[in-house]
Amino acid sequence: MSEVYRTFTSESVTQGHPDKVADIISDAILDAYMAGDKFSHVACETCVTTDFCMVFGEITSNTDLKKDDIEKIIRDTIIEIGYDKPELEFDGNTCKVANRLHAQSQDINQGVDRGDDETGAGDQGMMFGFATDETESLMPYPIDLARKLTNKLTELRESGEIPYLRPDGKAQVSVNYDKDGNVISLDAVVLSTQHDDTVSDNQEQLHSDIREKLFNAVIPDGLMTEDTKVHINPTGKFEIGGPHGDAGLTGRKIIVDTYGGYARHGGGAFSGKDCTKVDRSACYMARYIAKNIVASGLASKCEIQLSYAIGVAEPTSVMVDTFGTAADIGDKTFEQIVRENFRLTPDGIIETLGLRDTSYKQTAKYGHFGIEGLPWEKTDKADDLKKYIKA
Repeated sequence: MSEVYRTFTSESVTQGHPDKVADIISDAILDAYMAGDKFSHVACETCVTTDFCMVFGEITSNTDLKKDDIEKIIRDTIIEIGYDKPELEFDGNTCKVANRLHAQSQDINQGVDRGDDETGAGDQGMMFGFATDETESLMPYPIDLARKLTNKLTELRESGEIPYLRPDGKAQVSVNYDKDGNVISLDAVVLSTQHDDTVSDNQEQLHSDIREKLFNAVIPDGLMTEDTKVHINPTGKFEIGGPHGDAGLTGRKIIVDTYGGYARHGGGAFSGKDCTKVDRSACYMARYIAKNIVASGLASKCEIQLSYAIGVAEPTSVMVDTFGTAADIGDKTFEQIVRENFRLTPDGIIETLGLRDTSYKQTAKYGHFGIEGLPWEKTDKADDLKKYIKA
Protein backbone atom coordinates (compact mmCIF):
# COMPACT_ATOMS: atom_id res chain seq x y z
CA MET A 1 0.00 0.00 0.00
CA SER A 2 1.18 3.53 -0.80
CA GLU A 3 2.25 5.81 2.02
CA VAL A 4 -0.45 8.10 3.41
CA TYR A 5 0.23 11.68 2.34
CA ARG A 6 -2.91 13.35 3.73
CA THR A 7 -6.25 12.49 5.32
CA PHE A 8 -9.48 14.34 4.59
CA THR A 9 -12.78 14.00 6.47
CA SER A 10 -16.37 14.70 5.38
CA GLU A 11 -19.73 13.99 6.97
CA SER A 12 -23.30 13.50 5.85
CA VAL A 13 -26.60 13.30 7.75
CA THR A 14 -29.83 11.38 7.21
CA GLN A 15 -33.09 13.06 6.30
CA GLY A 16 -34.20 12.55 9.91
CA HIS A 17 -31.50 14.86 11.26
CA PRO A 18 -33.32 17.91 12.71
CA ASP A 19 -31.64 20.41 10.38
CA LYS A 20 -32.49 18.21 7.40
CA VAL A 21 -36.10 17.91 8.58
CA ALA A 22 -36.24 21.71 8.41
CA ASP A 23 -34.62 21.76 4.94
CA ILE A 24 -37.04 19.16 3.56
CA ILE A 25 -40.10 20.97 4.91
CA SER A 26 -38.92 24.26 3.38
CA ASP A 27 -38.38 22.60 -0.01
CA ALA A 28 -41.72 20.76 0.17
CA ILE A 29 -43.43 24.15 0.56
CA LEU A 30 -41.32 25.58 -2.28
CA ASP A 31 -42.33 22.69 -4.55
CA ALA A 32 -46.02 23.22 -3.75
CA TYR A 33 -45.87 26.90 -4.73
CA MET A 34 -43.82 26.19 -7.86
CA ALA A 35 -46.24 23.45 -8.93
CA GLY A 36 -49.04 26.01 -9.24
CA ASP A 37 -47.00 29.00 -10.36
CA LYS A 38 -43.56 28.44 -11.87
CA PHE A 39 -42.72 32.10 -11.31
CA SER A 40 -43.33 32.03 -7.57
CA HIS A 41 -40.84 33.86 -5.36
CA VAL A 42 -40.26 31.81 -2.24
CA ALA A 43 -37.97 32.28 0.74
CA CYS A 44 -39.27 29.79 3.29
CA GLU A 45 -37.44 29.02 6.52
CA THR A 46 -38.33 26.26 8.99
CA CYS A 47 -37.43 25.58 12.60
CA VAL A 48 -38.30 22.42 14.53
CA THR A 49 -38.00 21.29 18.12
CA THR A 50 -39.89 19.01 20.52
CA ASP A 51 -43.39 18.54 19.07
CA PHE A 52 -43.24 21.91 17.33
CA CYS A 53 -42.63 23.21 13.79
CA MET A 54 -42.72 26.79 12.57
CA VAL A 55 -42.38 28.04 9.01
CA PHE A 56 -41.61 31.69 8.31
CA GLY A 57 -40.41 33.86 5.48
CA GLU A 58 -41.61 35.60 2.34
CA ILE A 59 -43.81 34.34 -0.51
CA THR A 60 -45.07 36.00 -3.70
CA SER A 61 -47.10 33.58 -5.81
CA ASN A 62 -50.29 33.09 -7.78
CA THR A 63 -50.60 29.67 -6.15
CA ASP A 64 -53.37 30.00 -3.59
CA LEU A 65 -52.22 27.87 -0.66
CA LYS A 66 -54.34 28.33 2.44
CA LYS A 67 -53.01 27.92 5.96
CA ASP A 68 -54.60 24.47 6.12
CA ASP A 69 -52.81 23.51 2.87
CA ILE A 70 -49.45 24.59 4.31
CA GLU A 71 -50.10 22.70 7.53
CA LYS A 72 -50.96 19.54 5.59
CA ILE A 73 -47.73 19.80 3.58
CA ILE A 74 -45.76 20.18 6.81
CA ARG A 75 -47.44 17.24 8.56
CA ASP A 76 -47.26 14.95 5.53
CA THR A 77 -43.55 15.74 5.11
CA ILE A 78 -42.74 15.05 8.77
CA ILE A 79 -44.58 11.72 8.61
CA GLU A 80 -42.88 10.82 5.31
CA ILE A 81 -39.47 11.41 6.93
CA GLY A 82 -40.39 8.92 9.65
CA TYR A 83 -41.57 10.98 12.61
CA ASP A 84 -45.01 9.46 13.05
CA LYS A 85 -45.14 8.12 16.62
CA PRO A 86 -45.81 9.93 19.93
CA GLU A 87 -42.80 8.29 21.61
CA LEU A 88 -40.48 10.19 19.24
CA GLU A 89 -41.64 13.45 20.87
CA PHE A 90 -41.96 14.87 17.35
CA ASP A 91 -44.98 13.41 15.58
CA GLY A 92 -46.30 14.83 12.33
CA ASN A 93 -49.79 13.75 13.27
CA THR A 94 -50.01 15.81 16.45
CA CYS A 95 -47.15 18.33 16.74
CA LYS A 96 -47.98 22.03 16.96
CA VAL A 97 -47.54 23.92 13.68
CA ALA A 98 -47.06 27.70 13.40
CA ASN A 99 -47.22 29.52 10.05
CA ARG A 100 -45.54 32.93 9.83
CA LEU A 101 -45.16 33.20 6.05
CA HIS A 102 -45.97 36.59 4.50
CA ALA A 103 -45.58 38.57 1.26
CA GLN A 104 -42.14 39.40 -0.15
CA SER A 105 -40.65 42.89 0.20
CA GLN A 106 -41.40 45.05 -2.84
CA ASP A 107 -37.94 46.64 -2.44
CA ILE A 108 -36.41 43.29 -3.37
CA ASN A 109 -39.03 42.33 -5.94
CA GLN A 110 -38.59 45.50 -8.04
CA GLY A 111 -34.96 44.56 -8.66
CA VAL A 112 -35.74 40.96 -9.53
CA ASP A 113 -38.85 41.23 -11.73
CA ARG A 114 -38.12 43.54 -14.67
CA GLY A 115 -40.85 42.68 -17.15
CA ASP A 116 -39.24 41.92 -20.50
CA ASP A 117 -35.71 42.67 -19.28
CA GLU A 118 -33.29 40.11 -17.86
CA THR A 119 -34.20 39.01 -14.34
CA GLY A 120 -31.90 40.54 -11.75
CA ALA A 121 -30.13 38.41 -9.16
CA GLY A 122 -32.25 37.87 -6.04
CA ASP A 123 -29.33 38.69 -3.76
CA GLN A 124 -25.68 39.64 -3.73
CA GLY A 125 -23.00 37.13 -2.83
CA MET A 126 -20.49 34.62 -4.13
CA MET A 127 -21.21 31.02 -5.08
CA PHE A 128 -18.91 28.06 -5.71
CA GLY A 129 -19.12 24.89 -7.75
CA PHE A 130 -16.65 22.01 -7.83
CA ALA A 131 -15.85 18.76 -9.62
CA THR A 132 -13.06 16.21 -9.45
CA ASP A 133 -12.38 12.93 -11.22
CA GLU A 134 -11.96 11.06 -7.90
CA THR A 135 -15.36 9.37 -8.37
CA GLU A 136 -17.73 8.43 -11.18
CA SER A 137 -20.08 11.20 -10.04
CA LEU A 138 -17.14 13.65 -10.24
CA MET A 139 -17.59 14.40 -6.53
CA PRO A 140 -14.88 14.36 -3.87
CA TYR A 141 -14.51 10.84 -2.48
CA PRO A 142 -15.13 11.65 1.22
CA ILE A 143 -18.54 13.33 0.80
CA ASP A 144 -19.55 10.85 -1.91
CA LEU A 145 -18.97 7.90 0.44
CA ALA A 146 -20.44 9.61 3.52
CA ARG A 147 -23.63 10.40 1.61
CA LYS A 148 -23.91 6.85 0.30
CA LEU A 149 -23.74 5.63 3.89
CA THR A 150 -26.50 7.93 5.14
CA ASN A 151 -28.76 7.26 2.17
CA LYS A 152 -28.32 3.50 2.63
CA LEU A 153 -28.95 3.87 6.37
CA THR A 154 -32.29 5.52 5.57
CA GLU A 155 -33.07 2.73 3.10
CA LEU A 156 -32.38 0.08 5.76
CA ARG A 157 -34.76 1.84 8.13
CA GLU A 158 -37.54 2.47 5.63
CA SER A 159 -37.44 -1.09 4.28
CA GLY A 160 -37.55 -2.56 7.77
CA GLU A 161 -34.37 -4.54 7.17
CA ILE A 162 -33.05 -3.07 10.41
CA PRO A 163 -36.37 -2.64 12.22
CA TYR A 164 -35.21 -0.81 15.34
CA LEU A 165 -33.69 2.19 13.54
CA ARG A 166 -35.13 5.66 13.96
CA PRO A 167 -34.82 8.54 11.46
CA ASP A 168 -31.90 10.56 12.86
CA GLY A 169 -28.33 9.64 11.92
CA LYS A 170 -24.88 10.76 10.76
CA ALA A 171 -21.93 9.27 8.92
CA GLN A 172 -18.37 10.58 8.82
CA VAL A 173 -15.45 9.18 6.86
CA SER A 174 -11.74 10.06 6.97
CA VAL A 175 -10.11 9.17 3.66
CA ASN A 176 -6.38 8.56 3.20
CA TYR A 177 -4.72 9.84 0.01
CA ASP A 178 -1.26 9.18 -1.39
CA LYS A 179 1.00 11.98 -2.68
CA ASP A 180 -0.52 11.66 -6.17
CA GLY A 181 -4.05 12.27 -4.85
CA ASN A 182 -5.22 8.66 -5.11
CA VAL A 183 -7.58 7.25 -2.48
CA ILE A 184 -5.80 4.39 -0.71
CA SER A 185 -7.78 3.56 2.44
CA LEU A 186 -10.12 4.78 5.17
CA ASP A 187 -8.45 6.15 8.26
CA ALA A 188 -11.74 6.26 10.21
CA VAL A 189 -15.47 5.63 9.89
CA VAL A 190 -17.95 7.14 12.33
CA LEU A 191 -21.62 6.12 12.23
CA SER A 192 -24.23 7.37 14.68
CA THR A 193 -27.80 6.20 14.27
CA GLN A 194 -30.91 6.76 16.34
CA HIS A 195 -32.64 3.59 17.53
CA ASP A 196 -35.56 2.45 19.66
CA ASP A 197 -35.34 1.11 23.21
CA THR A 198 -34.94 -2.53 22.15
CA VAL A 199 -31.20 -2.05 21.66
CA SER A 200 -30.54 0.78 24.11
CA ASP A 201 -28.85 -1.42 26.69
CA ASN A 202 -27.22 -3.83 24.26
CA GLN A 203 -25.60 -2.33 21.19
CA GLU A 204 -23.94 -5.52 19.97
CA GLN A 205 -26.79 -6.34 17.57
CA LEU A 206 -26.75 -2.79 16.21
CA HIS A 207 -22.96 -2.87 15.69
CA SER A 208 -23.26 -6.21 13.89
CA ASP A 209 -26.10 -5.05 11.65
CA ILE A 210 -24.34 -1.79 10.74
CA ARG A 211 -21.15 -3.60 9.76
CA GLU A 212 -22.91 -6.33 7.77
CA LYS A 213 -25.83 -4.50 6.17
CA LEU A 214 -24.41 -0.99 5.80
CA PHE A 215 -20.61 -0.99 5.70
CA ASN A 216 -20.30 -4.22 3.68
CA ALA A 217 -22.96 -3.01 1.23
CA VAL A 218 -21.54 0.48 0.65
CA ILE A 219 -17.81 0.62 1.38
CA PRO A 220 -15.67 -0.83 -1.46
CA ASP A 221 -13.64 -3.96 -0.72
CA GLY A 222 -10.18 -3.26 0.59
CA LEU A 223 -10.83 0.32 1.63
CA MET A 224 -11.27 -0.60 5.29
CA THR A 225 -8.09 -2.09 6.71
CA GLU A 226 -7.03 -3.46 10.09
CA ASP A 227 -5.86 0.08 10.88
CA THR A 228 -9.21 1.72 10.10
CA LYS A 229 -10.76 3.17 13.25
CA VAL A 230 -14.49 2.34 13.45
CA HIS A 231 -16.88 4.14 15.81
CA ILE A 232 -20.53 3.05 15.82
CA ASN A 233 -22.76 5.02 18.20
CA PRO A 234 -19.67 6.03 20.18
CA THR A 235 -21.71 7.46 23.09
CA GLY A 236 -23.13 3.96 23.61
CA LYS A 237 -26.77 4.98 23.15
CA PHE A 238 -28.74 7.15 20.71
CA GLU A 239 -32.41 6.72 21.59
CA ILE A 240 -33.34 10.40 21.94
CA GLY A 241 -32.83 12.17 18.63
CA GLY A 242 -34.41 14.19 15.87
CA PRO A 243 -36.01 17.54 16.75
CA HIS A 244 -36.64 16.31 20.31
CA GLY A 245 -32.93 15.74 20.86
CA ASP A 246 -31.72 18.88 19.11
CA ALA A 247 -33.54 21.81 17.51
CA GLY A 248 -33.32 22.04 13.73
CA LEU A 249 -33.15 25.02 11.38
CA THR A 250 -33.14 25.45 7.61
CA GLY A 251 -29.71 26.09 6.11
CA ARG A 252 -27.45 24.74 8.86
CA LYS A 253 -26.04 21.89 6.77
CA ILE A 254 -24.46 23.88 3.96
CA ILE A 255 -21.25 21.81 3.94
CA VAL A 256 -23.17 18.52 3.99
CA ASP A 257 -25.28 19.91 1.13
CA THR A 258 -22.26 20.71 -1.06
CA TYR A 259 -18.78 19.15 -1.10
CA GLY A 260 -18.13 18.12 2.50
CA GLY A 261 -15.62 20.92 3.07
CA TYR A 262 -13.43 19.74 0.18
CA ALA A 263 -14.17 22.92 -1.81
CA ARG A 264 -14.84 26.50 -0.80
CA HIS A 265 -18.32 27.72 0.10
CA GLY A 266 -19.87 31.17 -0.30
CA GLY A 267 -22.02 30.84 2.82
CA GLY A 268 -25.48 30.75 1.26
CA ALA A 269 -27.96 27.96 1.97
CA PHE A 270 -30.29 26.33 -0.56
CA SER A 271 -33.53 24.94 0.80
CA GLY A 272 -36.73 26.97 0.69
CA LYS A 273 -35.38 29.36 -1.97
CA ASP A 274 -36.79 29.59 -5.49
CA CYS A 275 -34.54 29.56 -8.53
CA THR A 276 -34.24 33.37 -8.86
CA LYS A 277 -32.18 33.24 -5.65
CA VAL A 278 -28.61 32.92 -6.91
CA ASP A 279 -27.58 31.50 -3.51
CA ARG A 280 -29.11 28.34 -4.90
CA SER A 281 -29.27 28.54 -8.69
CA ALA A 282 -25.75 29.93 -9.24
CA CYS A 283 -24.28 27.15 -7.09
CA TYR A 284 -26.09 24.65 -9.30
CA MET A 285 -24.74 26.40 -12.39
CA ALA A 286 -21.22 26.51 -10.99
CA ARG A 287 -21.37 22.75 -10.35
CA TYR A 288 -22.68 22.22 -13.90
CA ILE A 289 -19.79 24.22 -15.37
CA ALA A 290 -17.14 22.56 -13.20
CA LYS A 291 -18.47 19.08 -13.92
CA ASN A 292 -18.49 19.65 -17.68
CA ILE A 293 -14.95 21.03 -17.58
CA VAL A 294 -13.74 17.89 -15.79
CA ALA A 295 -15.82 15.56 -17.98
CA SER A 296 -14.37 17.19 -21.11
CA GLY A 297 -10.77 16.57 -20.03
CA LEU A 298 -9.97 20.29 -19.74
CA ALA A 299 -8.97 19.60 -16.12
CA SER A 300 -9.13 16.75 -13.62
CA LYS A 301 -10.16 19.10 -10.80
CA CYS A 302 -12.06 22.37 -11.13
CA GLU A 303 -13.58 24.99 -8.88
CA ILE A 304 -15.80 27.80 -10.17
CA GLN A 305 -16.69 31.01 -8.36
CA LEU A 306 -19.51 33.27 -9.52
CA SER A 307 -20.53 36.50 -7.79
CA TYR A 308 -23.62 38.71 -8.17
CA ALA A 309 -25.12 42.05 -7.13
CA ILE A 310 -28.78 42.16 -6.13
CA GLY A 311 -30.99 43.29 -9.00
CA VAL A 312 -28.17 42.95 -11.58
CA ALA A 313 -28.33 40.14 -14.13
CA GLU A 314 -24.73 39.59 -15.22
CA PRO A 315 -22.27 38.20 -12.65
CA THR A 316 -19.83 40.69 -11.17
CA SER A 317 -17.02 38.13 -11.47
CA VAL A 318 -16.15 34.68 -12.78
CA MET A 319 -13.20 32.68 -11.41
CA VAL A 320 -11.91 29.27 -12.49
CA ASP A 321 -9.28 27.32 -10.53
CA THR A 322 -8.02 24.00 -11.91
CA PHE A 323 -5.36 23.45 -9.20
CA GLY A 324 -2.60 22.81 -11.71
CA THR A 325 -4.51 20.04 -13.49
CA ALA A 326 -5.48 21.95 -16.65
CA ALA A 327 -4.90 20.74 -20.18
CA ASP A 328 -3.19 23.01 -22.70
CA ILE A 329 -5.80 25.55 -23.87
CA GLY A 330 -3.42 27.87 -25.67
CA ASP A 331 -4.07 31.60 -25.41
CA LYS A 332 -7.61 31.20 -24.12
CA THR A 333 -8.39 31.69 -20.44
CA PHE A 334 -10.83 29.49 -18.57
CA GLU A 335 -12.95 32.54 -17.77
CA GLN A 336 -13.29 33.26 -21.49
CA ILE A 337 -14.27 29.63 -22.15
CA VAL A 338 -16.91 29.74 -19.42
CA ARG A 339 -18.41 33.02 -20.64
CA GLU A 340 -18.47 31.79 -24.24
CA ASN A 341 -20.27 28.55 -23.44
CA PHE A 342 -22.54 29.19 -20.45
CA ARG A 343 -25.30 31.73 -19.82
CA LEU A 344 -24.64 33.15 -16.37
CA THR A 345 -27.59 35.50 -15.83
CA PRO A 346 -30.40 34.24 -13.55
CA ASP A 347 -32.63 33.76 -16.62
CA GLY A 348 -29.84 31.96 -18.45
CA ILE A 349 -29.20 29.66 -15.51
CA ILE A 350 -32.91 28.92 -15.00
CA GLU A 351 -33.48 28.15 -18.69
CA THR A 352 -30.28 26.12 -19.15
CA LEU A 353 -31.01 23.88 -16.16
CA GLY A 354 -34.81 23.89 -16.32
CA LEU A 355 -35.02 25.11 -12.74
CA ARG A 356 -38.69 26.06 -12.90
CA ASP A 357 -39.54 22.40 -13.58
CA THR A 358 -37.33 20.82 -10.92
CA SER A 359 -38.52 19.09 -7.75
CA TYR A 360 -36.38 20.44 -4.91
CA LYS A 361 -37.46 18.32 -1.96
CA GLN A 362 -35.41 15.41 -3.34
CA THR A 363 -32.24 17.51 -3.12
CA ALA A 364 -32.80 18.27 0.57
CA LYS A 365 -33.31 14.54 1.21
CA TYR A 366 -30.60 12.85 -0.80
CA GLY A 367 -28.03 15.52 -1.68
CA HIS A 368 -27.74 18.50 -4.00
CA PHE A 369 -24.72 17.28 -5.96
CA GLY A 370 -23.51 13.97 -7.32
CA ILE A 371 -27.06 12.59 -7.61
CA GLU A 372 -27.80 11.26 -11.09
CA GLY A 373 -30.85 12.76 -12.77
CA LEU A 374 -30.52 16.30 -11.42
CA PRO A 375 -30.23 18.77 -14.34
CA TRP A 376 -26.99 20.37 -13.13
CA GLU A 377 -25.36 16.93 -13.09
CA LYS A 378 -25.58 16.60 -16.87
CA THR A 379 -22.34 16.59 -18.87
CA ASP A 380 -23.95 17.58 -22.17
CA LYS A 381 -21.47 20.42 -22.74
CA ALA A 382 -18.37 18.25 -22.39
CA ASP A 383 -18.03 17.54 -26.12
CA ASP A 384 -18.30 21.25 -26.94
CA LEU A 385 -15.54 22.07 -24.46
CA LYS A 386 -13.10 19.48 -25.84
CA LYS A 387 -12.39 21.74 -28.83
CA TYR A 388 -10.39 24.06 -26.57
CA ILE A 389 -7.78 21.39 -25.83
CA LYS A 390 -4.69 21.92 -27.99
CA ALA A 391 -3.44 18.82 -29.76
